[in-house]
Amino acid sequence: MDDTNAVEVAGVPTSALHRIDLSSSDIRQSVSLLKQACLDSGFFYVINHGIGQDLMEEVFAQSRRFFGLPLSEKMKLLRNEKHRGYTPLFDEVLDTANQIQGDYKEGYYIGTEVPEDDPDAQKPHCGPNLWPSEEILPRWRQTMEIFHSQALNVVKVVARIIALALDLEADFFDKPEILGKPIPILRLLHYEGLISDPSKGIYGAGAHSDF
Repeated sequence: MDDTNAVEVAGVPTSALHRIDLSSSDIRQSVSLLKQACLDSGFFYVINHGIGQDLMEEVFAQSRRFFGLPLSEKMKLLRNEKHRGYTPLFDEVLDTANQIQGDYKEGYYIGTEVPEDDPDAQKPHCGPNLWPSEEILPRWRQTMEIFHSQALNVVKVVARIIALALDLEADFFDKPEILGKPIPILRLLHYEGLISDPSKGIYGAGAHSDF
């Protein structure tokens, strides 16, 4: 699909999303495409990011295994005050003005592992993760930690392109006072398959801005 062409989805004209190729040596093109994507739609694809297909498939497989557990098992890992762990169906209401109940999705929050005895664990959104037992889900934690680490590396590369798009130094976001010690959250999501019906206040994920 040509990124510059408009396409039509369900009768609504929309622009094709730009693709940011992290393997490209043409940084000027990457900066231009990303900047335009942020101005036009706020979304873009990242391709050739270096995360192996085998790992991504394993992440999806392990994610399905978790969400396939009985609710009683999942609730043992209910999200804590540090935003780590399981969020059940209807737990999140993102569009309170229009939703009749919460989102038709389950989720699982995973962040950078910070031991409880680490001073940083006292900061908001920092602390140890909640992990399913190895007996119930073998290799689950190992898979998610590897993916979290590799995804964070991709984010750092994209952040450098964003910095250049803002006419800043490429390493601007690497500074300790900016994103030197980030608090990145990986979210696994499972949608129940119910089709959103805004006229009835039913949403897989209600309209929201990130927070």
